[in-house]
Amino acid sequence: MTAGASGGVDPVIAGNGAQRLSWREIPPHIRAGLEERFGSSVVDAVSQPGGFSPGFASRLTLTDGRRVFVKAVSGAQNRESPAIYRQEARYAAALPAEVPAPRLLWTFDDDDWVALAFEDIEGRPPSLPWQPDELGRVLEAIAALPAALTPPPFEAPTLGDAFARAFSGWRRLATKERERAVELDPWAQANLDRLAELEVTWQAGAGGGTLLHSDLRADNILLTSERVYIVDWPWVRTGPAWADLLFMLPSVAMQGGGDPEEIFVTHAIAKDAPREAANAMLAGLTGYFLRSALQPAPPGLPALRLFQKAQGDAALAWLRRRLGW
Repeated sequence: MTAGASGGVDPVIAGNGAQRLSWREIPPHIRAGLEERFGSSVVDAVSQPGGFSPGFASRLTLTDGRRVFVKAVSGAQNRESPAIYRQEARYAAALPAEVPAPRLLWTFDDDDWVALAFEDIEGRPPSLPWQPDELGRVLEAIAALPAALTPPPFEAPTLGDAFARAFSGWRRLATKERERAVELDPWAQANLDRLAELEVTWQAGAGGGTLLHSDLRADNILLTSERVYIVDWPWVRTGPAWADLLFMLPSVAMQGGGDPEEIFVTHAIAKDAPREAANAMLAGLTGYFLRSALQPAPPGLPALRLFQKAQGDAALAWLRRRLGW
C-alpha cells in the first residue's frame, strides 16, 4: 500500500489526519515480536499518511526481499483503536476472495498492542481533487461490490442497530444540546426541529441484504493500473447496497469530485433508492458529522473534527437541495 499525492488539497481535507508512529517508535519488544512473525528482519519502513487511525502504518521491506503492509496500535495512542483493529481483523479475514481488498496475512495481539499484516499493494490513493477517470473507476468498483456481498457472506451488525446512536445528532442538538446549535449553519438552525423529526425515520429505510463497508472515502481506496482496492474494513454492516455510496459522496463533493446528487441518482446501485429513505439516511449522516465536529478531538486524532466538519458541510448542502426546504 502506498501513499498518493493530494495535489493542492489541504492535508486534512485530503484525509491525511493521522499521527503516525515510525518503526523505531514502536517498543523494541513489539518490533521483535513482529519480526518473529515475519521470520525476517525489517530493513526499510515507509510510513503511509492517509486516514485517521493513530499508531503505526507502514510498508515494510524485509531482509529476504518480501514486502508487507503493517498497521499497529496500542491503547496509548487511542484507547478504542485496539478493539477496532481486532474487529477489522475478524472481518478482513472473512471477506470473500471476489472482494477487491488486500489479503490479511496474520495478526499480532499481546493484549496491548494489536498489529495487522496485509499483502502489500503496489497502488496509491486517488489523486485529489478527484480526477474524472479515477472517480469513474471507483464508482464502477462500488457498483460491482453487491454481487460479492449480497447476501452477506458472514454475520455482521445491521446498519440500523449499529448506527442508532451515531445517527441521532440532530435530535441531541434539538434537545439536550440546544445551546450548541448556535454553532450550526443558519439554515440548519432554522430547520433544526424538522431535521430531528426526519432523522427519527432513518432506521425504517436502513434494512437490506448487502454487506457494507460503511466508511468509503478516498483515503480508504487504492488504485493500481488494473484494479481498485478498498481497504480498512472495521465498520462492516448490513443494509441497502446504496448506503455505501451515500456515505461516500459528501467526501467526494468536498474533495472536488462533482455533484453528489447527479452521481447518486445515476449510479447503478442507487438510482432506484427510495427517495424518502435516502433523505432520512442522509439526514442521519449529516447530523452525525456536524454534531461530531462540535466535540473535542479524540486522543491521537487532532484533525478528525475538521474532516468531519468538511464532510458535514458538504452533506448539509446536498441534503438541503434534496429536501427543498
